[in-house]
Amino acid sequence: MLKNQESYVLLLTGLSGAGKTTIATALQKQLLQKGRSSVLLDGDEIRNIIQLHAFDEASRKAHNLRIAKMASLFEAQGNIVIISLIAPYADVRSQMRKLCNNFYEIYLNTSIETCMERDPKGLYKKALSGEINNFTGVSAPYEIPENPELSLDTAILSIDQCTDKVLSLVFYSYE
Repeated sequence: MLKNQESYVLLLTGLSGAGKTTIATALQKQLLQKGRSSVLLDGDEIRNIIQLHAFDEASRKAHNLRIAKMASLFEAQGNIVIISLIAPYADVRSQMRKLCNNFYEIYLNTSIETCMERDPKGLYKKALSGEINNFTGVSAPYEIPENPELSLDTAILSIDQCTDKVLSLVFYSYE
């Protein structure tokens, strides 16, 4: 472990456009400034690397569990792992938690209306027009976390406020 660093996994979950990747990237920068080693696993990036293009329930669940297994390996090597992933199913998030030793579920509790307004990739527009099927929050479910360690509304909180709250949660637990 680096500098007496505790290892853990931070799952940032929420709808598309909630700010998962933005906050994950900001967290990684903050951790680096604190001298902490971290690994960022972004669901979209990994999906592109392994060329997974299916979005049915079984494919999503398998993809989420693959990422959790990767996270548990990095965690076991002493890293702080940040996962940026929609992770729409409660049962899979529960399985992800079981795969990791120190797991924090952080729910980006941002309304679908705000996410649709942001729509950084134009996906909601395509989903609403029928161009995309099985789109989480529109034609596929997102099961809201019942007991996340932290819930953040990115429509109200700034990126800095979100990262501060995550870091306070984690460092309070270990320092």
